[in-house]
Amino acid sequence: MSRLRGAFAELKAQGRAGLVTYITAGDPSPAISCDVLRAIAAAGADVLEVGVPFSDPIADGPVIQRATERALAAGGNLSVTLDMVASVRTEIRQPIVLFTYVNPVLQMGVDAFVARAAEAGVDGVLLLDLPIEESDDMCARLAARGIDQIFLISPTTTDARVRVAAGLARGFLYVISRLGVTGARAHVAGTAAPLVERIRAATSLPIAVGFGLSRPEHLTEVAGYADAAVVGSALVTVIGDAGVDAPAKAGEFVRWLRGQ
Repeated sequence: MSRLRGAFAELKAQGRAGLVTYITAGDPSPAISCDVLRAIAAAGADVLEVGVPFSDPIADGPVIQRATERALAAGGNLSVTLDMVASVRTEIRQPIVLFTYVNPVLQMGVDAFVARAAEAGVDGVLLLDLPIEESDDMCARLAARGIDQIFLISPTTTDARVRVAAGLARGFLYVISRLGVTGARAHVAGTAAPLVERIRAATSLPIAVGFGLSRPEHLTEVAGYADAAVVGSALVTVIGDAGVDAPAKAGEFVRWLRGQ
């Protein structure tokens, strides 16, 4: 059983929704990022999503764009991100998912990327701009090394494309609660619950809801209809504001989200 499948099975057995946390690898430095991963894992995050810094993001809002700029300035890239995961893997039991764009993977080479991701202990990969229709080969290569490919589903995704994504995906489906870029919001989008209900009709995979979630009450609301909530920009803001104190502050923030 993969770590992702095991994590969601454990959550179901406990009768609770999970918390997926996103950080940008290398912000403010690779070494501090590693300590942040250790801290948020110890604080109770259920899945760790690690964003690869990339110069031309299309889905990231201002907060994550600034984090990416800091990470790139500190020498971050896909190779450094994989080294980071490898350095913390034995200390962290939670699944680790890479969030990246296709370009860095093509620059490294698909075979080299899959091999290094497997060696580093990556559990899942979300290639944001890889079209579902062109993902068969990547899915097969990742699956051959025991890595789950995660797909994004948005409010505008058709039922037909939901079924295709559900047939190809492993681990979980990442549901975008609203259209637009990432960023914390005051309220959970009203489109989220009906979208999850629509996706449930096409798959038995766990569903995680993200984009805009930033507070404990958001997690409580999402837990009413999804298997996990994803918090990204709000956590990245904490890290960006904290500097060298990022690990401690990130851990405190995750404990606050979980009501601890």
